[in-house]
Amino acid sequence: MTLVERVVVLFIVMTIVKVSYAAVYKVGDSAGWTTLDTIDYRKWAATKNFQIGDTIIFEYNAKFHNVMRVTHAMYKTCNASSPIATFTTGKDSINITNHGHHFFFCGVPGHCQAGQKVDINVLKVSAEAPTPSGSALASPTVQASTVPAPSPSNATPLISLNGSFGLVGLAMGILSLAFSSYV
Repeated sequence: MTLVERVVVLFIVMTIVKVSYAAVYKVGDSAGWTTLDTIDYRKWAATKNFQIGDTIIFEYNAKFHNVMRVTHAMYKTCNASSPIATFTTGKDSINITNHGHHFFFCGVPGHCQAGQKVDINVLKVSAEAPTPSGSALASPTVQASTVPAPSPSNATPLISLNGSFGLVGLAMGILSLAFSSYV
């Protein structure tokens, strides 16, 4: 393999690593989207690091629940009168396409008031420190799907190069590709 071919292969691999970094989160983990268990969706969301490209899955019994995407004002008051979007399949996949807050609740009377609501906050990642951005009223594109992506209970990136060992391994791989033709 020539050096140019190796650089092209390396570029393709690096592109795949970047693309596959998105995570899939199932709201409420194994309990799902419900009022039956004592799930604190605020605490659930606080333990996650949501990023653009992530998929949020709501699994629930469609006879008893739904999912509504709403504005911040509607979220605070549990006002289901004019949602941005309504999902009713029982297995809804929503792709996160922008930074900021994404507010959801169950529109069945009494469910939001009982705590069946979640604020998915996607922070901007900078070289310094993450800072919230965008308006809470922004309306990102959300899509319902009848065939959701796989949903592990603890979503993690498919490939992680975090920490010094991951970066050292990547650097060693690059160097071995670059210098293997000289040996």
